[in-house]
This record gives sequence, structure tokens and C-alpha cells, in this order.
Amino acid sequence: MDKKDNQIKIFEEKRVRSHWDVEQEKWFFSIVDICAVLTDSDYQTARKYWKVLKSRLPAEGSQLVTECYQLKMMSTDGKYYNTDVADTEQVLRLIQSIPSKKAEPFKLWLAQVGRERLDEISDPEKAIDRAFETYMKKGYSEKWINQRIKSMEVRKNLTDEFKRAGIDTHQEYAILTDIITKEWSGKSTKDYNNLRDHMTNTELILNMLAEAATTDIAKERNPNGMDETSKVAKQGGGVAKAARKEYELQTGKPVVSPLNAVDLKAIEAKEDNLL
Repeated sequence: MDKKDNQIKIFEEKRVRSHWDVEQEKWFFSIVDICAVLTDSDYQTARKYWKVLKSRLPAEGSQLVTECYQLKMMSTDGKYYNTDVADTEQVLRLIQSIPSKKAEPFKLWLAQVGRERLDEISDPEKAIDRAFETYMKKGYSEKWINQRIKSMEVRKNLTDEFKRAGIDTHQEYAILTDIITKEWSGKSTKDYNNLRDHMTNTELILNMLAEAATTDIAKERNPNGMDETSKVAKQGGGVAKAARKEYELQTGKPVVSPLNAVDLKAIEAKEDNLL
């Protein structure tokens, strides 16, 4: 699952880590965060509560535990860990299993979150404004944010081509993304952790070039199925790889940064001061 739209939603001053899945067009929420909201407890207490609830629900005939899965989400230490998540329908079933006076207000909050996303789908400009505001709050530079938003458009065009080629599972999307990224950068998507949010301006530009090239090659070659599309993905990544090598030759400095997101923001500030 693409992690590019991980967000923090707020319910009554409590954070709820959330993810919008582009392909499925649905929200996924951290179950531990939901437990913290409904039980009005801290994170560690909520973790223990969910652990007990996970063992109890199957005995009650609930399929929630077997149906939910995990996404990498950022913890309070700034690192990403596998986190149990649930979509809106599963969250509503979870609420039924947790006695809470906040159940009804939380249901209304879920509806509002869903409505906001539907509004953005019908009016893309709202989504752009929301993304810009989110990244500003995270401390990214305005120049970086503009590049990041542009990369979303490039990515959407690429996923449309993937769909046309018969790619229809999250695993296939992840594999193709990894092929493109590793071909031009030498790093896997796992190495980048939260991928585009951990890239410098130059890395974002080259990643966009790789995805745009893959899109254009796919339009010309009309690949069908995973094998043919994988070859196109490698070719698209190769276009950006050639550009990266030329850039490094002319500037004398490597493109791919080994630094994490916190260090990245320092780089952004330094780059801006040099312009």
C-alpha cells in the first residue's frame, strides 16, 4: 500500500494516525489510536487494551482481527513501525466492542473525515490546499512542497497507466514502484522509508522523471501484465538513472541522500539560503 498519504487527524485533541489509500479510495486508521480515543487513555494503555481485545474478539465471533492488516506509520519517536489499521467499516464494528461515551461523537467525526475526502475528489484544488498546509506544519520548505505536490500528479498518471496494463493489486504496485526507485537511485523504497517525504528536491525531481518516463514508455509500448510492465518500469527508472549520473558528474556531488527526514529539513533550509 502506498504510504504517500499518511496523515495525523485530530479528534478532541487526540491524534489519530490515518492513511488514504489511493487505489481503494478509502481511509485506514490506527486501531491503537482509536482505542486511545474511545477509552480516553494514553498510548501505552491503549496498546495493552487492543492486545487484550485482539484475543477476545475472535472468541466472540468477530472477523475484525483476521481482516485488519498493518501499515508503517510514524510513532512518537519519529520512526515508522508496522501498525494495525482498520478501514471505516471495520472501525465502526470496533466501536461496537468498546463501551465508550465517545462512540457517537467519534462516528460523526469519521463521517466528517470521509466527507472532506469526497469533497477533495470532486474539487482537486481542495486536496492540493490540504496537502500544502499539512507539509507546512511539518516544517518543509515552500519550494520542496511545490515539488512534492507536483510529484502527486506525476504519480497519478503513472498509476493510471499501470491500471491500463492490468495491474490491480497493492503488491504489484509496490513491486513496480520499487523497481523504478531502485533503478534510478540504487535504493529500494524500504531504504527510503516514507519514500517521497524523505527525498531532497533533487531526488524528488529525478523520481518524477523516472515515473514520467515510465508513463510515457508505457503509453508507447502498451505493456500487458506484470512481466511486461516490470520491463517498462526498469526502462523508465533507467532514464532518471542516466540523468542522475550526468548531474553527479557535472556537480561533483551525489544525488541520493543517506539522511533521515529531520536532517532533510535542515538540507532544505541550507539549499534555500544558497539560492
